[in-house]
Amino acid sequence: MQSLPRYARGVLPLAFAALLAAPSLAQQTAPCHPERSEGTACGGGALTLADAVALAQRQGLSAEASRNALAAARARDKAFNARLMPQVSIAGDAANYNHAIIPVVQPTGETHFVSQSQNVSSMGLIVSQPVPWLGSTFSVGSYLARVDVTGRGAGRTYNSRPFVISLHQDLLKPRTTLWDARAQDLRANLAERQYLESREDLALNTASAFFDYYAATVALANATTNVAVNDTLYTLNKGRFEVGKIGENDLLQSELQLLRARASLDGAKLERDRSESALRRLINVHVPDTLLVVPPQTVTTVDVNPDVAVRQALENASITEQAALDSVNARRAETEARLSNGFGASIDASYGMNQTSSLFGLAYTSPLPQQQFQMQLTMPLFQWGGGRADLQAARAGEAQVASQSRARREQLEEDARYAALQLTQSQRMLLSSAKADTVAAKRFEVAKNRYVIGKIGVSDLFIAQNEKDQALQAYVQALRNYWTSYYRLRRVTLYDFFGKAELR
Repeated sequence: MQSLPRYARGVLPLAFAALLAAPSLAQQTAPCHPERSEGTACGGGALTLADAVALAQRQGLSAEASRNALAAARARDKAFNARLMPQVSIAGDAANYNHAIIPVVQPTGETHFVSQSQNVSSMGLIVSQPVPWLGSTFSVGSYLARVDVTGRGAGRTYNSRPFVISLHQDLLKPRTTLWDARAQDLRANLAERQYLESREDLALNTASAFFDYYAATVALANATTNVAVNDTLYTLNKGRFEVGKIGENDLLQSELQLLRARASLDGAKLERDRSESALRRLINVHVPDTLLVVPPQTVTTVDVNPDVAVRQALENASITEQAALDSVNARRAETEARLSNGFGASIDASYGMNQTSSLFGLAYTSPLPQQQFQMQLTMPLFQWGGGRADLQAARAGEAQVASQSRARREQLEEDARYAALQLTQSQRMLLSSAKADTVAAKRFEVAKNRYVIGKIGVSDLFIAQNEKDQALQAYVQALRNYWTSYYRLRRVTLYDFFGKAELR
């Protein structure tokens, strides 16, 4: 056997040491899965997927915006319901001054124009109650007015109405308050469901960002290992080339592989930094230390029935509430178009007591009955077809809403069904890719050892290395697909299939 040059003898131990150290480095940075972990933990004190989702939902800026939107919706609902209760108010004119020359009819029938200054001030305490189902407003009030006249005929007069019961009733007109109440109930429920969906949207986005960063971290570790391995191989191949063990083509191929590995390392560093920044933004964590993430240690398989997923989606998704709200608004528009362009009437009636006097105390003495009744009628006779066109437009809008709601419902059913099927498929793909990753890693170890002893060529070694890299990327992608599919199913159905409970 031909002896190697002195420098080649020193390279070989270095090459063997690097090649033997490379598997341990890859083992430290490779992802954890059932084929490799053998029940051991992949890391300690690191940020898990559940931690990332919890942080994003608790302190993320998007979560804060969603909570504020929900708080605003709840406050509006509370305000609307409060206004359906009896309303107590004070209203009046503190001053209503008028100085002018006015006509004054004399006892003889003549009219004289005289200068007069008059100020009218009034105040009333009113308790009003809307009645949505009748479209009416019922109120009880107590009023006092004072008239001060200066100049000719100067004097002061009080007019009191100790109590007045009033009723305003619309006939054959839209009951606005009732329609508002129906729509508000749906808006309140819609806001609650949209909040849950926004939380699940954030969970899905966080899971995607988490695995983007994890994949970038794994890719960086793998790229670092590849650079170390390829650099050692290139050093080894230079020694072999000088002693005539390999041809120039193999040496150039080894150098090209090293250059590619270094370029991949630079790209992996940039992608790792970018994905880390995106994850930090979602979870609202800004610390100088580099984030250390670890994927879920176990993958719980669950049998998701697509029919159950569709049923839960129809029951829980905001699309259902949105369709109901759109239907109410469309029917309201049709009702208003029909009633506003036909016969209508309104009734104002009141009953109470009143009295007047120049003295305040006497203004409340022996009050006299007061009654008022007023009916207003409206009947459009000729509108040049405007009323009929309004009604046609409203009915067309109602039909449009029905079609859109049906389309959204069918889309929801399709999304829920295929989200369930996607999760089931992701489970199978994860197990398959984990096995493939293990096989590819073992194959590369065998190929590397055989290349060192000269049993295979450099092309076969680099093919095994590329397949190892591809299998690793495929496993990380399968892990990402599994968890994003899980969170996507939660988002569509608002149902936790692991815990068998609706999300709250």
